[in-house]
Amino acid sequence: MELLNHSRFTQQELPACKPILTPALVMATFIVIGITFIPIGLSHLSASENVVELVDQYDEVCIPADSPDPDVVYSKRIGYIQDETTDKTCIRTLIVPKKMKQPIFVYYQLDQFYQNHRRYVKSRNDEQYRDPSASAKTTNCEPEAQLSEGQPIVPCGLIAWSLFNDTYTLSRNDVALPINKKGIAWESDRTHKFGDNVYSKNFQNRSLIGGGKLIDNIPLNQQEDLLVWMRTAALPNFRKLYGRIETDLEVNEIIKVVIQNNYNTYSFNGKKKLVISTTTWIGGKNDFLGMVYIIVGGVCLLIALVFITVYLIKPRPLGDPSYLSWNKNPASVQ
Repeated sequence: MELLNHSRFTQQELPACKPILTPALVMATFIVIGITFIPIGLSHLSASENVVELVDQYDEVCIPADSPDPDVVYSKRIGYIQDETTDKTCIRTLIVPKKMKQPIFVYYQLDQFYQNHRRYVKSRNDEQYRDPSASAKTTNCEPEAQLSEGQPIVPCGLIAWSLFNDTYTLSRNDVALPINKKGIAWESDRTHKFGDNVYSKNFQNRSLIGGGKLIDNIPLNQQEDLLVWMRTAALPNFRKLYGRIETDLEVNEIIKVVIQNNYNTYSFNGKKKLVISTTTWIGGKNDFLGMVYIIVGGVCLLIALVFITVYLIKPRPLGDPSYLSWNKNPASVQ
């Protein structure tokens, strides 16, 4: 015990690097950070600028609203979206502003949809999604756990129940533009979180329908729209991948989009948008990260300039490093 108490480790006498922050070192550090971050930020902004993106908000234009009274408009919209007999086809026209090289990604964007709500996030049972023998396990799935007769719902929970079910059909020059919906979900979701022998059962069979329906004879891990939707978003405004266009689009080409406007965002004043976008090495269009790099780099250069100015106008003498404890006792750092 005595040897342990007087070891170099317990007495903090192990070799260590103890840098002295001299004015030259501090100013050089800020300058290096500044001249490093600014080019990185400019490269991010350049990559973001090269992303070609089409965004079309269609929730208002794809629903009738022929009254100036907002209460009347609201009730009409709710009645329209909840009426299963109404034809909800909506045709939109988009013009390609620049050449878009494949793969081109098609997203749907929802605003003011809080997938991060605590009760909503918990409303699922991952064991049921993986194992066909666990279909009766509906813990945490209320109120979408069982039918009134006690039969379990597969997949259970509010997340699956509210599955997005708007559809998009694209064409150019009256020729169909295929959207590849394979491989849009995470591989880990397809291979681990959802079983290849788990099938939907009693899904959307209650009186209140939440969103899209599933195909009963296709395993859950092959219904990738569900897998994409089940990976909940952290923020109320989010995009989810709908599919990929695997052919180039030329500048000024006219894209006809036939939308089946089925999903109810009108009850909570949410917004729906169709997004068609290319990507670069930073992903989709996002100026935020580049601006942060430029701002931080600029602030560092400004601080370095202020330090240099103060040091030249009114320098302060440095203390004698020989008075530092480790210099007074060099053996303690060996």
